[in-house]
Amino acid sequence: MDTYTFKDGSQKDLLNLSGTVPMKFQGSSYNIPICLWLLDSHPFAPPLCFLKPTQIMGIRVGKHIDSHGRIYLPYLQNWSHPKSTILGLIKEMAAAFEQELPLYSLSAEEAARQKELLSFISRVTDGVSSIDVSARSHNKVTVIGGGDLALACLLAISAKRAADKFVLLDISDGGSKGGGATDLELFSIPNVEVSKDLSSVAGSKVIVITVNAWSNAQSYLEVLQSNVDLLRGFVPAVSYYCPDSVLVIASQPVEIMTYVAWKLSGLPHRQVVGIGCNLDTVRFQRIVQTMANSSEESQTGWVIGEQGADKVTSWGDSNPANNHTTSAKIYPKLFQEQLTNRAMEVMKGKGQRSWSIGLSVADITDTIVQNKKKIHSVSSLAKGFFSIQKEVFLSVPCVLGQGGVLETPQILQHEDDVSETLHKSAASIYDLQQQLSL
Repeated sequence: MDTYTFKDGSQKDLLNLSGTVPMKFQGSSYNIPICLWLLDSHPFAPPLCFLKPTQIMGIRVGKHIDSHGRIYLPYLQNWSHPKSTILGLIKEMAAAFEQELPLYSLSAEEAARQKELLSFISRVTDGVSSIDVSARSHNKVTVIGGGDLALACLLAISAKRAADKFVLLDISDGGSKGGGATDLELFSIPNVEVSKDLSSVAGSKVIVITVNAWSNAQSYLEVLQSNVDLLRGFVPAVSYYCPDSVLVIASQPVEIMTYVAWKLSGLPHRQVVGIGCNLDTVRFQRIVQTMANSSEESQTGWVIGEQGADKVTSWGDSNPANNHTTSAKIYPKLFQEQLTNRAMEVMKGKGQRSWSIGLSVADITDTIVQNKKKIHSVSSLAKGFFSIQKEVFLSVPCVLGQGGVLETPQILQHEDDVSETLHKSAASIYDLQQQLSL
């Protein structure tokens, strides 16, 4: 057992394995010194892997090694218990080292300078305990993903000033479509850290998950399973580092991926929400506001259910005894139908691109971090809503704030066609969930 210090300064006693990995390079045999740190969530989460060079060794930064000696491998990214093991990890590590030697020998002069540097670092870190950790960021947001959507979410949240510290956690192996993380490293932004270290999420109030593993070569069910396997590689570790954070899921299909994230994280369902129909609802309400010339009344209309073609609209309950209604008066039913039909026609021409989804994610994140207690139509556990009895996530109007979903959804008009569509969506989603290997 040894003490591991995370990036946020917190420390924890973890099981530490130190030793050497035997390998051959250009006909010669080498023993590469490494150390592995096993988290409390092991074997569900992968170990933290580092080179452990001596004073006469230098770290060769490459595809799988950073300047601090941290080791990154596809095996770690795709870690899945019980398939993944320490032995399998070491075998892949040896194979990677044989392709790209991770260490090199320092000359006597370089070794002397290295020793002097290590001595200086030792003296500096001896005083770490005197640092005032109370000044640490209280509003930190992490976005997980390396593509365009991740970058759009990060920039939108930053522009909204929803937090004062941001992390882009790039879990890809350098080939992420869009290259958002790489570009962000080239054009740095204040208060934004780009990292591949899962421990960098520690202290986040909100963690936005944008990763997807889509492939045209796979069936829909195979694509879903690929996404499950991708989330399994980091979600357990994320919940370990941030047990009080709220997970906001932007991965697709959002209803199923929100359910998967909930199950893999072990967090209460109120701390896991999907972006759902938030964007559609905001667009719908704005169109209604323009047509009816009333900002107050437009807030009683919602887009709910399954994101995509099966989403439906619903209005606040006109029953005066229902104190959950957000408006004192409700449109006559005929006018509601006319507004709905017209608004949905206008919305047909609007797609959901990375930037628009990013703005929607920023809207949700701002409400949670700033504890605004604002109502959003987000993917939330729908069991009990519209008499749904299955554990599925559907978009429903929820009051959001610190901690996630603060209140049960407001009461909506229970129209037969709306209820029927929601039940069909719930049955279809549940059937797909049952076929996934979690």
